[in-house]
Amino acid sequence: MKKQKEPDQKKIADLVRRLLVELGEDPGREGLAKTPERVAKSLTFLTRGYRQNLRSVVNGAYFTSGTNHMVILKDIELYSMCEHHMLPFYGKCAIGYISRGKVLGVSKLARIVDMFARRLQIQERMTEEIANAVMEESGAEGVGVVIRAKHLCMMMRGVEKQNSEMTTSAVLGSFRSDEKVRQEFLSLIG
Repeated sequence: MKKQKEPDQKKIADLVRRLLVELGEDPGREGLAKTPERVAKSLTFLTRGYRQNLRSVVNGAYFTSGTNHMVILKDIELYSMCEHHMLPFYGKCAIGYISRGKVLGVSKLARIVDMFARRLQIQERMTEEIANAVMEESGAEGVGVVIRAKHLCMMMRGVEKQNSEMTTSAVLGSFRSDEKVRQEFLSLIG
């Protein structure tokens, strides 16, 4: 995805002001006077993944490793917004990969998750994007990604199911072709 320019804060604030009026609110009242500017800053932050790219996120943090053991980072918190209702969804991500002579800096895995989470998303696509990015950057033999998340669009509106949790997975390379590798990954992430 091509890196985008910074959003125009003034335009976003003006749109939020108009939205408040359309919803029947007075954007000039005390509690809402600064809301359009705060929402503009908040949305810019929550969608910063559009203005990042994989190479700059990883920033050359590759390290030589003589082994090809499974590397797992789990319980990576993620916060995103669904593209259908622009409501948050949040949860945890687990990433596993089998290296081929190089490993990624551990914080880079979390940064890759954030880069894709900080876009308007669907969980299914985000899971695939993270797996493909880790595979591309690590040159791994195989990659597995599992995300478990709660979606406020299901909790606050629509069916209003408070305890529902969605689980998605993406497996590439040896994680897809070798049942034992996949099972080891799934058992280690719990």
